[in-house]
Amino acid sequence: MSSNKNKPKVVLMQGNEAMARGALAAGLDFFAGYPITPSTEIAEICSIELPKINGKFIQMEDEIASISAIIGASLAGAKTMTATSGPGYSLMTEGIGFAKMTETPCVVVNVMRGGPSTGLPTKPSQSDIMQARWGNHGDAPAIALYPNSVSESYELSIRAMNLAEKYRTCVVLLSDEVLGHMREPIELPDLSQVKIVRRITPTKPPEWYQHYPDNPKYPMPKASFGEGYRFHVTGLSHDAKGFPTNRADETKVLMDRLRNKIAYHIDDIVQIENYQMEDAKIAIFAAGIASRAAKEAVVKARKKGIKVGLMRPLTIWPFPDAAVRKYLADKKAIIVPELNQGQLSLELKRVMGGIWNYEIRKTKKIKEIHRTDGLLITPDQILQSIMEVK
Repeated sequence: MSSNKNKPKVVLMQGNEAMARGALAAGLDFFAGYPITPSTEIAEICSIELPKINGKFIQMEDEIASISAIIGASLAGAKTMTATSGPGYSLMTEGIGFAKMTETPCVVVNVMRGGPSTGLPTKPSQSDIMQARWGNHGDAPAIALYPNSVSESYELSIRAMNLAEKYRTCVVLLSDEVLGHMREPIELPDLSQVKIVRRITPTKPPEWYQHYPDNPKYPMPKASFGEGYRFHVTGLSHDAKGFPTNRADETKVLMDRLRNKIAYHIDDIVQIENYQMEDAKIAIFAAGIASRAAKEAVVKARKKGIKVGLMRPLTIWPFPDAAVRKYLADKKAIIVPELNQGQLSLELKRVMGGIWNYEIRKTKKIKEIHRTDGLLITPDQILQSIMEVK
């Protein structure tokens, strides 16, 4: 008689719930947020589950307070996250820049909805992709992840928490209204086998401690408030101990470190999926919810004898430049379906412009499929574009 004891646990789960439970599995112990459609379930679940593990949940008065609270809690040693949608994310951008400048680990979930302004609160969108990269002012590289299933929502929530801790930065985890509210069966992993990153604590005596050492190789230790280490935290340009500075040499060290700790670790951060790309003549480049329709379009096109493949970035930022050049340069055409007016395709053109010189571009195409009316792009819409470029 077989035993079910060692079989993985399969549960029916909503996308937003998966993000909350993934973060909890990664060690989340502080959540501050303000309710906003379509992300509210993440806060609701955290409000129920965090007290059970002696964690803290606080409903703040607005999104500015929410991002400020998770930064403060992270400085005190907590693993922190907040969740919001478009208008709330706009309010958080100054705080996200502060988290990057002060190298304070935290995760911000943006369950995207139609915009601008209050837009379409109950409809899906992918119009915050560029905001996830460029939303905060100043030069500050971004890490932004985007799953396409409930299972990946769980997995990338863990990954987002890990990357935030490892690289001491604010990581953005993107979703959308459909992905956040859809339900799928997922196989919960054995957490004893899941790698959880915990911030490195300093081993030097407090008098030798530097909160911002020049160490581009990473990872670098981080003391927390209350542990006996003295350091200063400011959004101003600062030196190794965190105190404000106007010195050009110290500012250069700071800005180079913010860039290089991401740029030097692209292979660790960037994650892509290739589907049926080995012999593909035409490629689809799609992310998140749009990539589900794209994969179905690949299946339909293959049945018609058309060699089509899908390249999907799970890491939106840093953009997978090297992978794009490697896998897309020889394709006859690239189709880019997205729920915005061309944000991914714009970035794709930036990368491909250096490969496809003028003569080659005349014979190749980047075909865009946009939808901003609150409805999803369908497999048949993508298939129609495939038929037009085959």
